[in-house]
Amino acid sequence: MGFFKNQFSNVVEWEEFRDDMIFWKWSNREIKKGSKLIIRSGQDAIFLNNGKVEGIFEDEGSFNIDSEIIPFLSTLKGFKFGFNSGMRVEVLFVNTKEFTVRWGTKSPVLIPTPQLPGGMPIRANGTFNFKVSDYVTLIDKIAGIKQSYLVDDVKIRITSVLDQLLMKWISREGKDMFNLQANASDIARGIQEDLDMQMMDIGIGITGFQVMSFNYPQEIQDMITKTASHEMIGNLQKYQQVSMTDGISSGKVQGGGAASDMAGMMMGMNMANEMMKNMNQNSQNSNNQSSNSQGQQQHSNAGASQSSGGDGKKPNFCPNCGAKNEGANFCPNCGQKLA
Repeated sequence: MGFFKNQFSNVVEWEEFRDDMIFWKWSNREIKKGSKLIIRSGQDAIFLNNGKVEGIFEDEGSFNIDSEIIPFLSTLKGFKFGFNSGMRVEVLFVNTKEFTVRWGTKSPVLIPTPQLPGGMPIRANGTFNFKVSDYVTLIDKIAGIKQSYLVDDVKIRITSVLDQLLMKWISREGKDMFNLQANASDIARGIQEDLDMQMMDIGIGITGFQVMSFNYPQEIQDMITKTASHEMIGNLQKYQQVSMTDGISSGKVQGGGAASDMAGMMMGMNMANEMMKNMNQNSQNSNNQSSNSQGQQQHSNAGASQSSGGDGKKPNFCPNCGAKNEGANFCPNCGQKLA
């Protein structure tokens, strides 16, 4: 008897586990008396009978199906294992972790733009996150007809509608068509909400959506870079001067023809004009300083002349007490000797 019991015992576990597998179904086999259920970390086990959920087991570990599992099954509590027969049910193992998937547009998305009649062709890339959110819906819509389900299956469903959602939310939240990265978080939030509503139909929840970058056609990117250069330098004249300098130094403006000669002559004239302007300004500042210095000296000399009489004669007033002098050698008031 013991020999036959061991022959019929088996182990119910996720035999084909992969990191990118969302669920896997243990099916078309009988669970014998003495069987064990093994649930590993990050897995849930769902017992199904005729497509109906009998019980969901979330704790990891090894369990005796006779004593620890069957008593908790909804309609199979009274099931008794016979000697030569077992219990034919399906066990669905679900990966409970959150998946992170990279996405990118396969072809440019044409975004309606007033400046471009045909629309602005834009590519984008980023990541999205998802996990199983509703076991019953997942079984009803997917697991009922599939043996397993992969991350790539979810990615295909999402990328099939992603271009339309990008067009919708870029048009709605893209304040500056030439700097969409500034509104990337608002665009991504709107896309996540729409994707979550769509994937809810198969029991999948979108837990995150990120836009890492928007990519423009090369000619549009060159125009954006050039416009940014204009704004950074300040005005067009300076931009042209810098462009001319860069062109000559890099050899792009070269050759023995009139074009390179004219470019060199124009640059030399501009530099000469700047030098003359600076010299004139310095000369004017120097003259102003000299005039101010002479005026101060004249004012000082005038004061000195007034104090001493101005012609070497005796002063009109005593420098000691200020009394008026009538031409005497000594001050009649204080006796101070006068020059």
